[in-house]
Amino acid sequence: MSDTPRDPHWPRFWADVPEEDRAPLREILADLLGRGTLLGTDGVGRDLYLLARDHYREHLADYLSPLGLELVVDDDFSLLQARPRPESCLLLGQFTKDETLLILVLWRAWDDVRNSQATQSVIITVDELWTRFRSTFDKIEAPEKTHLDQLLARLKRHRLIRTNRPEGATQLGEILIEILPSLPRAIPFDNIEEWLARAGLYQASTVLSLEVEATEQV
Repeated sequence: MSDTPRDPHWPRFWADVPEEDRAPLREILADLLGRGTLLGTDGVGRDLYLLARDHYREHLADYLSPLGLELVVDDDFSLLQARPRPESCLLLGQFTKDETLLILVLWRAWDDVRNSQATQSVIITVDELWTRFRSTFDKIEAPEKTHLDQLLARLKRHRLIRTNRPEGATQLGEILIEILPSLPRAIPFDNIEEWLARAGLYQASTVLSLEVEATEQV
């Protein structure tokens, strides 16, 4: 317990946070508010995840609650996520049409793999993503492959995906995309029928936009 007087610029629980935990806790909050997700699979991220999970879960939940954000602690995938409650959160990020379509395709890829294979990691190549896009939205012109880098970069910034270029790979299509479990929560469909209905709307009209439940970087 700290004897430091309460700083009015910090939440009430701050005086109870040991000095050595304050910088890591600020980093955790910065990740949750800036990117929406903290990955705790390895390195520093693992230490931050364990600190939050084991010691500051309630503190973080209380801090995020007035912003309309729900704290999700996922032990299976070692991640923290600040998931917006659509009815009360003012931090919803607006994705472009191309980004939204890409997220829909990635969500379906995640669902297909998780329902057919006993695996935690869902990984596809850029070429596979391109093929899935063309088969899913056959009435919509797919984004140029050269534009995919920019689209994927924003999804990476929100920690919805990770990418990796295998050793010796020379083509964009060979890049591996790991779909993170934070992505299916960004558009939380309860079943494939809901996904089909949303995808059908985009097939019928290319002018619709979708407010994806992800926090914008501040």
